[in-house]
Formats: sequence, C-alpha cells, structure tokens
Amino acid sequence: MEYTFSDRVMTLKPSAIREIFKYAADPEVISLSAGNPAPEAFPVEAIRAISEKLLRENPIDALQYSVTEGYPALRQTLTDYMKTRHNVGRDFDDLLVTSGAQQAADLMAKSLLNEGDVVICEAPSFIGCLNTFRSYNARLVGIPVESDGMNMQELEKALQTEKRARFIYTIPNFQNPSGVTMSLEKRRRLYELAKRYQVMILEDNPYGDLRFAGEYVPAIKSFDEDGLVVYMGSFSKVVSPGMRVGYAIGPKPILQKMIVCKQGEDVHTNIWSQIICHRLMTEYDFDAHLETLREIYRKKYAVLQKAMQEHLAPYITWDEIEGGLFVWCRLPDGVDMPDFCRQAVLRKVCVVPGNAFLTDESQPCQAFRINYSTPTDEQLVRGVAILGQLIRDILKK
Repeated sequence: MEYTFSDRVMTLKPSAIREIFKYAADPEVISLSAGNPAPEAFPVEAIRAISEKLLRENPIDALQYSVTEGYPALRQTLTDYMKTRHNVGRDFDDLLVTSGAQQAADLMAKSLLNEGDVVICEAPSFIGCLNTFRSYNARLVGIPVESDGMNMQELEKALQTEKRARFIYTIPNFQNPSGVTMSLEKRRRLYELAKRYQVMILEDNPYGDLRFAGEYVPAIKSFDEDGLVVYMGSFSKVVSPGMRVGYAIGPKPILQKMIVCKQGEDVHTNIWSQIICHRLMTEYDFDAHLETLREIYRKKYAVLQKAMQEHLAPYITWDEIEGGLFVWCRLPDGVDMPDFCRQAVLRKVCVVPGNAFLTDESQPCQAFRINYSTPTDEQLVRGVAILGQLIRDILKK
C-alpha cells in the first residue's frame, strides 16, 4: 500500500524535543531537556481525596458527557479569578476550557488562518505552537527575543511589510525556551502596534504563576479594551500536565468559532480533570499551593545557578530568570551547537538544540535549552558538570 498524506502535514517534522525523549528514556541519561514540572510539585493527596469523594458521591458528574465550553463551575471560577487577580476579561470576552493550552493555540489557528497567512512569532519560541501554526500552512515570521522581550522595532517592520499577518504569538512570562520576561513597556508597545495594524495577539501564559523572583508584570490581556487579545492559561504547570486542562479568554466572536472547532475535535475537555481543578481552586488553599511551587522552583534554580557558575562559566553564558522552567544557554562563537548537543547525549546528558525553537530551523543558532524542574538536585549538578567538561574539551581542541 502506498500512503499519501495531506499537503498540510507533508512538510511537518517530529518535535525535536519528543525525539530527544527517546534518549532521555535511558535510565542512565540525565535529561535536562524535558519541560515537565518537578515530581514533588504535584498535589497528589488532594487529587486522590477529591477523586475518591467525587466517585463515591457524584460519579455521573465525572463520567457523563458535558458541554463543549467547559464545566460551568470551573468556567465561572476561572472567569472571576482572572478578572479579580489579573484584570483579565471584559464584557466582550468569553472563556473556553480546552485540552491544555496547546489545544487553545490549535483552535485559534484553525479559526483564523488560511493557507499562506502569516503568524508573527518570537524567535526562539515554543516548538509545539510553531508546529501547530505550520500545520495550517501558515508562514512563520520570527522576531528576535531580547533580554526584555521581543524586539519592537523588528516587530513593527514585520507588521508594515506582512500584509497577511493574522496574529502575533507571544509568551511574555518566562518565555519558553529563553526564560525571558517581557517588560511592561514592551507589553504596552506590543498592544499599541497590534491595535495600529489591526492584528490580533495570542498571549500564552503557562508559567506566569511560577514567579519566584522579581516584580509581577501585568498581562497584555489586561490592557485589552479593543478585543485584540486571546489569552491562554493552563493548569499543566501548576496542577498536572497529564490532566490536560487549559483555557482561553478572548472576544466572544473568536471564542464561538473556537468552540465549534472544538466540538469537531474532542467534544469537550475531560470532565473529571475539570472538576478536580475546580475543587482545588475552591475547596483547598490554592494560593498556598502556588507558593509551595514557587519555593520548589526557587530552590531548584539556586542549585542550577550554583552548578552553572562553577562548571559552565565563563565559556557558556546565560540570562538570569525570575520564574518558569527554562534557562537559555549560549555557546562561544565557533562552537558547533548541534554537535555539542550530540556529544552531550553520548556523555549521557540531554539538552535541546536551540534551532528547534526557531521559525526557520536552518538559521544559525549558538544556544541550547536547559530544563531544571524535572531532574533531581543531584542530577542537575552532575549533568551541568558533564556539560562543563564537554565545553572545556571542545575548546582545548
């Protein structure tokens, strides 16, 4: 049998991160490549207690079909929470519960993109969403990320020249993969440019609750008085990625199209998971849980920083982060980054090559991404020491 595939998927490649997971499955390999939460961050006992009570007292609530928009109690709780805590949501907005934030990005793309349309993205950016946009035969235009977020001059140039730009995709808090947080000044400028050129913004904020240093910066969506921003949030990094609960907040006409598209994808998000998230927010001290997570990552990042200063400096450089799960490491000029990553695997350490996160993977890149949340402290120290020895060996040649 000869198989033929749709034009939409013919050019898609497997996620570099998922491919690296094949190596990371080796128990001898130290994986600094995954983007998983720390194992100790999961509220296992609370989830167990909620599930036991739910299945004992109201099993049908969790086992029956439900509405596409999401579990009503969770939608109301999230609506109130985001408005009260983050000033996100206006009368013209609606909220849709999705199967992770990744699905929200897919539904947005499906609702807005025609073949050949342009999505303006940070460069580097999250590979999962880049591949989602590629799957709709969109053209990706990358805007360089600086230490305080997207380069606004380059963004304006792209908006002036790309007449088919449909939306700007940004991860303003602890960006994946760079770890960078966009400044308030740039957030306001981004919104102004989107308004001037009548292009929407897709604001992805899976890591915002994991700030363990620095000052809170308001969401771009909190400025939205014109119906320009769709905001994506997620429980994946604060409760459980395996439960697949995310949400989108955006203008009702956009959300209505996304709801219709979701009906054809999966009918609705897992109801058991939605009820768990709702009860964690309303029957438990959710704020205390978030503070526990921040303390976990504050301590783990301190371990990573100490190891990097000892083993990687001054040859490999990086920017300090204030939250999230990732650090973006830059190799010296002249060092072959893909080869460095391959040699790291041979030494039983996995990192993610930086070109995997570019809108054009063929562009030169001297960076790689480290995740510090998943490994144990001992694995972090040992893995960084191996990377440090590797860069020294390369530079000696």
